Amino acid sequence: MSNLTTLPTGKSSFEKIRNNGDIYVDKTGHIFNMISEGDYFFLSRPRRFGKSLMVSTLKCLFEGREELFHGLWIKDNAPWEWKRHPVIILDFNGISHQTPDILDHSIEEHIIGIASNYDIELKRSFIKGKFKELILALNKKTGMPVVLLIDEYDKPLIDHLGKGDESLDIAKKNREILKDFFGVIKDADIVDITRFVFITGVSKFSQVSIFSELNNLTDLTMHLKYADMFGYTEEELKGYFALHIEAFAKEISVPYQELLLSMKRYYNGYRFSEKDIKVYNPFSVLRAFGEHALKPYWFASGTPSFLINLIKEKNWYPPEMENLQSTLSLFSVYDLDRLQPEALFFQTGYITIKDVDEELYTFDYPNREVKTAFIENMFYSYTEGGRDCAGFILLAKYLRMDDIEAFMETIRAVYASIPNILESKRDEAYFHTIFYLMVSASGVRAHSEVLTCKGRIDMVVEFQDKIYIIEFKCSQSSEAAIEQIRSKKYGDSFLQKGKTIHLMGINFDTDARNISDWKHELF
Repeated sequence: MSNLTTLPTGKSSFEKIRNNGDIYVDKTGHIFNMISEGDYFFLSRPRRFGKSLMVSTLKCLFEGREELFHGLWIKDNAPWEWKRHPVIILDFNGISHQTPDILDHSIEEHIIGIASNYDIELKRSFIKGKFKELILALNKKTGMPVVLLIDEYDKPLIDHLGKGDESLDIAKKNREILKDFFGVIKDADIVDITRFVFITGVSKFSQVSIFSELNNLTDLTMHLKYADMFGYTEEELKGYFALHIEAFAKEISVPYQELLLSMKRYYNGYRFSEKDIKVYNPFSVLRAFGEHALKPYWFASGTPSFLINLIKEKNWYPPEMENLQSTLSLFSVYDLDRLQPEALFFQTGYITIKDVDEELYTFDYPNREVKTAFIENMFYSYTEGGRDCAGFILLAKYLRMDDIEAFMETIRAVYASIPNILESKRDEAYFHTIFYLMVSASGVRAHSEVLTCKGRIDMVVEFQDKIYIIEFKCSQSSEAAIEQIRSKKYGDSFLQKGKTIHLMGINFDTDARNISDWKHELF
């Protein structure tokens, strides 16, 4: 694809970018390889990773717009025939879907609009018939096979998740409309006159016709050859954006290499196949260059409220998002009838592949932007109505300064501010969850349930020069927590790092709904 980009927003059409002379990360080699290898493709990526720009590029390519591709790989190195094909683009970002009836009517309007652009009058009554009639008429009128580009096909489903049973029912009914509509693509008389089909989305939903019945649809989502088809590799970032990196570094008065390292921590880390190739989030990179600041741009551009709601609805333990392990099958298809938070986390971009060991995949947050912002969002959701929750932001500072008293007083203030109504199950897991969320959201490297050869540590917080080993107890004592750390020799696993090791035992009182006592000592 082309991750076609403008500064600072990164959202524009291929034609506009090329005509304006804006930065273009040339990945047209991937496009040529894809088209050479087949005719029907699906690709899932998180939002704002360039899917719509890919569709725009393919449109111009199949329309034979040769002048737009001068200086690009596909023009200079590939035997591409610059023939003009009729192209149908269905962008579900612009198709209304509040109800099944609205979705049906909106699709019909778009089909009629495309037909009108080609001076074709459609006579059939229903959207499936109109869609088929349009494809057949375009082929007959132009004498060329038709190209179908369907962008964000799953938006009528995704937008209704995490909003209760009524909205989920709308998503299921919308799914049936899409299933019937997309069934046209597999009809024999349509296959014979189709040149190329490309479908994008955030998730691959089961029970949608394009996946269950279109046998020749190639899924590129986790394809080894297309792992870096979207997003920027390290080499591309430094090669295409060198001047912008220099200007950014100069503006904030930091060395060039130091800025690169910071950008890597913030925006790199996405991995989409077994092949260990990581890419940067293109949207956040461009916004950072535009504003000369490292902020959670991608996260702030769209709320993950439906994920937060799903986590709470399923009683899913938030710390499990770190180092989550599963086989690939769990993450490949998403089913509305059996909601799997793990699949949604991966397909929407909040976790990514960290490691692959034979058939076992390990998943984790891709980078600091996603982890910090997502955890902070979860924290505020779990502590809704708390008066003093904002104080969590100082927790990292207190631990850096070894100010344990201030750290614990802030923790206690947060617990005290949480309305009783939110504490339906005040056990160790509940207190542990809130503790993990507030400490992680403060910006430190906090890891929950850390496995060692001696057992599982409740939490480890790591800095450049020190490590905190934290054990929780519920209605027992902080002394018992410290004793467990020492008896199981949890600190031994970290001795080789040469850092100061702090031990912290924390005891929660379920009746008082807060920390009753704590103890701190050096290992």
